[in-house]
Amino acid sequence: MAAANYLRSEDQFLCSICLDVFTDPVTTSCGHNFCKNCINVHWDTNDRCLCPMCKKVFNTRPELHVNAFISEMAAQFRQSAQQEASSSSSETQVSKPGEVPCDVCTGTKLKALKSCLVCLVSYCETHLDPHLTVSGLKRHQLIDPVENLEGRMCTEHNKPLELFCKTDQTCVCVLCTVLDHKTHEFVPLKEGYEGKKAELGKTEGETQQMIQKRRLKIQEIKRSVDLGKEDADREIAEGVQVFTSLKESVERGQANLIHTIKEKQKTTEEQTKAFIKELEQEISELMKRRTEVEQLSRSQDHLHLLQSVQSLNTHHPPPTKDWTEVSVPPPSYEGSVRRAVAQLEETLSKQMKKLLEAELKRVQQYAVDVTLDPDTANPELILSDDGKQVNHGDVKKKLPDNPERFSHHTWVLGKQSFSSGRFYFEVQVKGKTEWNLGVCRESINRKGKITLSPEDGYWAIWLRNGNKYKALDDPPVRLSLKSQPQKVGVFVDYEEGLVSFYDVDAAALIYCFTGCSFTEKLFPYFGPSLNYGGKNSAPLIISPVRVN
Repeated sequence: MAAANYLRSEDQFLCSICLDVFTDPVTTSCGHNFCKNCINVHWDTNDRCLCPMCKKVFNTRPELHVNAFISEMAAQFRQSAQQEASSSSSETQVSKPGEVPCDVCTGTKLKALKSCLVCLVSYCETHLDPHLTVSGLKRHQLIDPVENLEGRMCTEHNKPLELFCKTDQTCVCVLCTVLDHKTHEFVPLKEGYEGKKAELGKTEGETQQMIQKRRLKIQEIKRSVDLGKEDADREIAEGVQVFTSLKESVERGQANLIHTIKEKQKTTEEQTKAFIKELEQEISELMKRRTEVEQLSRSQDHLHLLQSVQSLNTHHPPPTKDWTEVSVPPPSYEGSVRRAVAQLEETLSKQMKKLLEAELKRVQQYAVDVTLDPDTANPELILSDDGKQVNHGDVKKKLPDNPERFSHHTWVLGKQSFSSGRFYFEVQVKGKTEWNLGVCRESINRKGKITLSPEDGYWAIWLRNGNKYKALDDPPVRLSLKSQPQKVGVFVDYEEGLVSFYDVDAAALIYCFTGCSFTEKLFPYFGPSLNYGGKNSAPLIISPVRVN
């Protein structure tokens, strides 16, 4: 125990991060010790896990456990320090690290009680009284003990720095105020100190807010990574399920195909065996008849021959079955593989539908509230009061031709813009024979004739002539849809560069723009097209998203 007391210095039990006695000390593989919370916070707020002391990098975050031995020693040290502090509270205190020592003491330095700005000396309680009792020293200016007393004296006038110059933001002596700073504004050092302290407090608060924002951003990024992992795990699980189902379907279809073909072949073989057996039996009978005929033909007895021929025809008549029309064609297997593939395609179609339904539900989680922006609407368009419907009105209204407004095409944009993340909205197109729909970037041309393409800042699809759908890609893509969409969902993943269109009712993917490069704000884009004498009078309606 004596050896333990000898080694029990304060530095051994201080965490190098918080500079306080260890709490739940842990030891890294490089041999350095830290508070468990301190090292975890340090690693949480840094890109890499490394030792703050020796900078050793850990490729994987170490699993830390409290060092019971160091924890016990730290507890003993803390208890000993508290006892020492308690026992010495009534005695003269020895100067500790961070405290101002007495400049007069020789040997053990006691804690200074006051500092003299005239003598530039710090005094403990023992040496302060003799200093004050000396004649002429009573008028010396005493302050709370501080280090670097020389730095508190004006180097030019050798006077104490007692004032703060608000003009130059420096500490000055009395002579400075009448010589070098006579036109400046001054306040007592204490007042300047309080003002600066308040500023620092404000700065500290602002800095703390900045730290908190960044910690929240770290949490947000981590949550995003966690969500991304969840999405990846879900996609993997769904993919494995689909491919497992397809694999089982393929194996089942293959087994059924082989079984069907083999059964056909077996039936044919059994029928062939039956025919052959019957033929062989008839051959055997015919050979017996031939033998008897040969024997009779050699007979010289007329009566016997005539009687025997009659008996032969009665007991061994010749076969009457005509084998000319009997045949055993090879079995036909045409269509077996085709039917098996058709069943596989049906299974794949069902699995794809399940995937698309799940995908649509996921993107619907990113639904946003979109309203139409009247400042962008072509003068011939009619917008509803709630900003949710638009159709062509045949009459061109007198509206200011502001830069945001489409002057030639009957189009309108949404008020809301998006420059990050994911968003989704749905539009009812029921009853329309023509429409355009999608998203566009903020810097698009809005005057004169415009080409709809990603190169020109539009990612859109359209309907023409009631049944002709096209994705306005580079180049445009003709779309063959199984059914006409009554409600279209639009999903955008800004960072992924993805714009997808869905038939909401059928839970089917209409088209997907991939590999897009978004560098500015995106706006929802709507084109109800012309009225055409009432044939296309139905409005485009921004519908509330309902997740089933």
